[in-house]
Amino acid sequence: MDIVQVDLRSSRTRWPWVSLLRRVLWQVLPSYVVRYLPRPFNSLRIAILRLAGAKIGAHCLIMPGAKILVPWNLVLDDCVAIGRDVELYNHAQIRIGSNTLISQYCFLCTSSHDYTRPDMPLIYSDIEIGSECWIAAGAFVGPGVKIGNGAVIGARSVVTSNVPEKMVCAGNPCRPIKPRELTAEAGGK
Repeated sequence: MDIVQVDLRSSRTRWPWVSLLRRVLWQVLPSYVVRYLPRPFNSLRIAILRLAGAKIGAHCLIMPGAKILVPWNLVLDDCVAIGRDVELYNHAQIRIGSNTLISQYCFLCTSSHDYTRPDMPLIYSDIEIGSECWIAAGAFVGPGVKIGNGAVIGARSVVTSNVPEKMVCAGNPCRPIKPRELTAEAGGK
């Protein structure tokens, strides 16, 4: 039986110095201000994120506690809501379509490690979440995942592959359960 010869001493992710400088400047103060501002200061939180390079549409809500690793890799269309304590671990781009809700404690992770190499280098791939989606509490969405428009991801699901449009999906691994059917107009009519 062969013994795996992992050597993390040689693991190095090479970032351009401009990227390193931007990340350091983001982590020094603005990331904490964004994370801990109370809810009534949502417009200030969004203004700071936009100044840091995030592309954020109109009428978005980002709740306190949201942790955003790289704001310039974040694209939110109009009317996106990010819940409390959501973590956006975005070495690559995270794009979220309009009228989508990311519930509390979700973890959207664009990176992993190449476990086939002894130095296990960092690898990353974009996440794309469509319009009119709901990612329920505590779900994990992995690198390279595309979630189709109108999809619902159940609480604590682990999403490691693409999700079709207008489907309710759940589990570990996350799988389609049934079609999503809207039963009433907005406002309960």
